[in-house]
Amino acid sequence: MGVRPHFPQKPGRRLPGGGGRGRARPERGPDTQPRPAPDPYPRPAPESLTYFRRALEALKEAPETGEERELLIHNVLKELETQALALATDRAGSGMLQELLASSPPGPLSRLLAALLPHLRAVACHRSGAHVLQSVLLQLPRFPGALAKQEEGDVKDGDPETLEELVLKLASEVCVLTFTSDGQRVPVREFKPTSFEVPDTFLSCLQELSSCFLKDISVFITGKVSSFCLQVALQVLHRKLPKACSCLCDSVIKYLSTRNSAADGSPLMLFLRDQTSSRLLEQVFLVSEPSRLQSLFEDHFQGQLQALAAHPIANFPLQRLLDSITTPELLSQVFEELSPALEAVLAQGHPGVVIALVGACRRVGTHQAQILQLLLEAFHCAEPPSRQVACVPLFGSLTAYEVYYGLEEEEDAPSEHKVEVAAARPLGEVTVTGSLLLQHLLHFSTLGPVLRSLTSMEGPQLLALAQSPAGSHVLDAVLTSSTVTRKQRRRVLRPLKGHYVALACSRHGSRVLDAIWNGSTLGTRKEIAAELGEQNQELMRDPFGHHVARNVALGTFLKRRGDWEQQQGAVAKRRKVLSTILGD
Repeated sequence: MGVRPHFPQKPGRRLPGGGGRGRARPERGPDTQPRPAPDPYPRPAPESLTYFRRALEALKEAPETGEERELLIHNVLKELETQALALATDRAGSGMLQELLASSPPGPLSRLLAALLPHLRAVACHRSGAHVLQSVLLQLPRFPGALAKQEEGDVKDGDPETLEELVLKLASEVCVLTFTSDGQRVPVREFKPTSFEVPDTFLSCLQELSSCFLKDISVFITGKVSSFCLQVALQVLHRKLPKACSCLCDSVIKYLSTRNSAADGSPLMLFLRDQTSSRLLEQVFLVSEPSRLQSLFEDHFQGQLQALAAHPIANFPLQRLLDSITTPELLSQVFEELSPALEAVLAQGHPGVVIALVGACRRVGTHQAQILQLLLEAFHCAEPPSRQVACVPLFGSLTAYEVYYGLEEEEDAPSEHKVEVAAARPLGEVTVTGSLLLQHLLHFSTLGPVLRSLTSMEGPQLLALAQSPAGSHVLDAVLTSSTVTRKQRRRVLRPLKGHYVALACSRHGSRVLDAIWNGSTLGTRKEIAAELGEQNQELMRDPFGHHVARNVALGTFLKRRGDWEQQQGAVAKRRKVLSTILGD
């Protein structure tokens, strides 16, 4: 869908309906001019913003760690405490404040939070202010030990609260703020979740929030933003308060099951097709215990899985349902219903459903031979049997046999696989989903066609697989799978001999070569080092090759072979002892 272009008004032009040329503009009385609404938020003083910018410039030049940096941050935040509200609700001030908070010690962070708490509603409901509060909370994992105490010298008269108390006070107001948001959508900055132990008092606060969700379950289910809050709550409750999580899941299912009757079965079918509620149901599936999943399937989804797999939205919660299966009983029921439609699901452009089903077979350990056979049939390489040797390129590129090899439609029986044609063809692009499919299959207990296909690949094809961002992870699975024997690994990786320099000088190939090196015997390491040593100068000029040369101690290998062999022998011996201890 395009966006209509917006052009600036040209001189001499008039807006439509604005009157013809020469028409007089009607006069306004002195009191008819509309006045702009007063800004409810204070504006930061210009000199404060200037001071802030200079402080951030100084911070960039200061050492990354040490007393000098902490003292600078301490002084800047202390200086700006009186303008905390104005800075937090100013677009430029908010951005600079968040940048400073990322390096703040706990003392100044506590004082800033204390300064914002009296204005919590104004800050939390403001587009920029909400980001500042978010940034404050995201700093907590950096100093869990400071949550229950204040740093020496940070206590002020009349403000004995610890950071823990301040966060709890903030949490106590969240229930109120949930229903006073102005409806603006505030973009959330990406961050990596961090696990850390929180004080026990936080759990009681979490329990209170859970009660709030239960009290107003309809609001949290239907709203886009509030639904996201409920999803996060389910994740946290699942880890810290499983009973509360179970109760909340029951409430969600009970509420949705009583809404809008569906002609094609359970009311949940309607919500699985909705953009907002389907995401909530995804999270319910992921945190549900096996007995609840079994009941959900039997009461709501049985007989509907193929329809869900074909739907552009509902196929995603179906994937999460498959990801959550841990029992052979439920997997058998789901497999029986979904497996006949594998080719149709792939043709509809929903490979994630197939990947999730294959992943469930890997995890539970059943139906593995069956689904592998069905995949061979879906990619048109099951018959004649000679075609099975092409399954890895087909699975990796998610392409049917005829399309991959450019064959015309065959009216008679499928043609035999031509090995020489396949050997001369460059490897097709390996997709992320295709790579995931192969990684699951390489952890199956029966690997027959997949391993035969890998061992039939020529050196350039295997090199292309190793150098591919997605394909390189297929070789990771070969190296780490407990069902691939050492002898089978050697057969798969043998064609890479003669291509080690090309591997070393590739971003993804160098990572694969490192993994091969780490699992190799001393004899194989000698072969790799000898081949790399022939083009040592080329390796040293390449950033990835330089890393590989250092990893294999190539300089020592070329100049002091005896020392190198002694070092590598000691490493091999330690690895063997460790493998024995770990039972590998």
